Amino acid sequence: MIPISYSFRNLWTRRFTTFMTAGGMALVVFVFAAVLMLAAGLKKTLVETGSPDNVIVIRGSAGSEVQSGVERLQAAIVESRPEIALGADARPLLAKELVVLYSLNKRGSDKPANVVIRGVGAQSLALRPQVRLVQGRMPLPGSSEIIAGSSIARRFQGGGIGETLRFGMRNWTVVGTFDAGSTGFDSEIWGDVDQLMQAFRRPVYSSVIFRLRDRALFGRCKTAIESDPRLNLDARPETKYYSDQSEAMATFLRILGVALTVIFSLGAMIGATITMYAAVANRVGEIGTLRAIGFQRRSILGAFLLEALFLGFIGGVAGLFLASFMQLVTISTMNWQTFSELAFSFTLTPEIVVKSLLFSVVMGFVGGVIPAIRAARMNIVEALRES
Repeated sequence: MIPISYSFRNLWTRRFTTFMTAGGMALVVFVFAAVLMLAAGLKKTLVETGSPDNVIVIRGSAGSEVQSGVERLQAAIVESRPEIALGADARPLLAKELVVLYSLNKRGSDKPANVVIRGVGAQSLALRPQVRLVQGRMPLPGSSEIIAGSSIARRFQGGGIGETLRFGMRNWTVVGTFDAGSTGFDSEIWGDVDQLMQAFRRPVYSSVIFRLRDRALFGRCKTAIESDPRLNLDARPETKYYSDQSEAMATFLRILGVALTVIFSLGAMIGATITMYAAVANRVGEIGTLRAIGFQRRSILGAFLLEALFLGFIGGVAGLFLASFMQLVTISTMNWQTFSELAFSFTLTPEIVVKSLLFSVVMGFVGGVIPAIRAARMNIVEALRES
């Protein structure tokens, strides 16, 4: 068996071609990993928006809170459920909320984008432990005051503390900003639910959110709510609700990533094939000598395949290294479920690392298998004579 160090030495001897070929593979892996990181970042942002202890109730068949309507009587019936946890003040940990979209202009560009305006109640903050007020104070009940998520305050005109926004035929003063830990709430504006319902002429809530006393009670609670003929409501764990919100966009990004990667990878594999063919052509005498001293065809085949695999692996590591810096980038896009602006970051996961390295190794294998077979099939006498 030919030592593994033989393959390493040959790659180092052909440093320039190794660098160029591995660089092409690295760019392909970078694109592949970046698109997967984009999809993972979107999903992570939305899934972590929800809490596993919370249940969200919306109108049956509604795809999101924006499309939902829950009447006051229906909300009162849900509020009476015994599965709902109680807070320190012995009141149910439940919030009746309103969600509407409104177009605001971005800072610097004046381009409009839809943002989520959420009407919240007294228990809304307690139901979202990931949300913390970082500046200012909470809006006073019954007032035209609002607080803005950190993404809104940073990217939209009028979203900073002390600034004023006009919507619902009123001026609203931003009295605080909150950080939601890079979740979807960072891209929302919160205000008093009753005042926002009046301003937007909305007589119904969008959703009811509550915390369970015990997660094991969810099945019983869901059945009771969805089977009640007075309600026509759908109950889901909050984490599942937000996971469903991300599915369409994340699937599109994954498909886009695979399509782009397939196109780019063809060029990278052709480059690997050319590099390995050149390696075979330059080492005909060396191959003949190896065969003459007793190394079998499968050993030659294995040595050249190992070179191609090393080439792919080097490209994969380099591509992942470049892609890891994308985690410092925050982008915004439209959530296809709610048609609102959503800010999120690229996220590198262990699964993406494994997939990217596996993909790069496969590229190296496909690019090197034909030249390796050619090297293994060389006739000893002809190879020595050609040298």
